[in-house]
Amino acid sequence: MISPKIQDAINAQINAEFWSAYLYLAMAMHFEAEGRGGIANWFKIQFKEEQAHAEIFMNYLNSRGGRVVLGTIDEVPQTWESPLAAFEATLAHEEKVTALINNIYALAEAEHDYATRGKLDWFVSEQVEEEETAKNLIDRLKLIGDNGLALYMLDQELAARVYNVPSPLANA
Repeated sequence: MISPKIQDAINAQINAEFWSAYLYLAMAMHFEAEGRGGIANWFKIQFKEEQAHAEIFMNYLNSRGGRVVLGTIDEVPQTWESPLAAFEATLAHEEKVTALINNIYALAEAEHDYATRGKLDWFVSEQVEEEETAKNLIDRLKLIGDNGLALYMLDQELAARVYNVPSPLANA
């Protein structure tokens, strides 16, 4: 059985993952409305990934005899000045998520809950990837600047992104 502290922390993380999904869906809809379908697609994939992260946490909590408690999702921003501003907001948000994951990891160590710590290893690696991807897109957008053709090409590239089921859900 999972400790009440770990259960509460994971439930808070489930809520954070759903908030993240909602944020990325808002970003997708913003850029869809602006005619930037590729950027919208990138954020739609992020939306699906965040939902999957919540599902992984819910499955884990249930498997350990815990109880999933779904909270309300706070409002998310609805507009961004530019693709660069959206990806800068993405990086800042992913850095916050990384801190949340690290806090649960530290709690799992303090509670001597090595199963939870082991489950979190995947999320730690995932967050490194999320931050790196956002940083890369920010760097590219800064390099693009006001070059409309280059922004169009990046939009086309991002349109090709496809959703892949995360490995912890592949056999679920």
